[in-house]
Amino acid sequence: MQRLALFDLDNTLVNLDEAFRVWAVEFADGYGLGCEAVDWLVALDRAGYPHREIFFDRVRDHFALSDLVEELWSRYRRRMPYLVHCRPEVIDGLSQLRAAGWKVAIVTNGTTDNQLGKIRRTGLAKAVDAYALSGIEGIRKPDVGLFKIATLRCGMSLTGGGWMIGDHPVKDIGGGRAAGLRTIWIDRGTWPSQEHEADHVVTDVLQAIEILRKNG
Repeated sequence: MQRLALFDLDNTLVNLDEAFRVWAVEFADGYGLGCEAVDWLVALDRAGYPHREIFFDRVRDHFALSDLVEELWSRYRRRMPYLVHCRPEVIDGLSQLRAAGWKVAIVTNGTTDNQLGKIRRTGLAKAVDAYALSGIEGIRKPDVGLFKIATLRCGMSLTGGGWMIGDHPVKDIGGGRAAGLRTIWIDRGTWPSQEHEADHVVTDVLQAIEILRKNG
């Protein structure tokens, strides 16, 4: 099997939940909403709304805000790349994989400005060989097409196998398996009863990187 490692971005290589809470505090302070609003925003986020436009429609209605949904969503997209961080040890782990002959890519859903901003500002753009963003390609995980694009940009083919690492049991694990890849699920406790068929289950991406190094 070829040394190919595809990684999800949010809550895999970076801690989006942590960054979201920081954003929620800023948002609540900016509108004078109070601490209870932060908990409400976090709970709404964890409810798993499929699209931020729907999320901000709920936010606007709940707090009776005059700003348009698109304005709220646009400010969120501009701000989040400045709040998300990638741990130095994760960057180092990716570098070690590449030094050992692995091709490493990011496969992520999301709007172009938001996701590309995160990848560039965290230093991940220089830490990987390629990336495939749904906002650019017009394909969303678990569609196999997005995995294929990332693989081709690494100079490889899905027929050669490889690994997909991510926190979503359907988009990452299901999509990765459909693409013919072995999978590592990062279980963050978000889906306690969700069935999956991952080859390995870990709680941190560093553990996943160590598995790859042992299987290389």
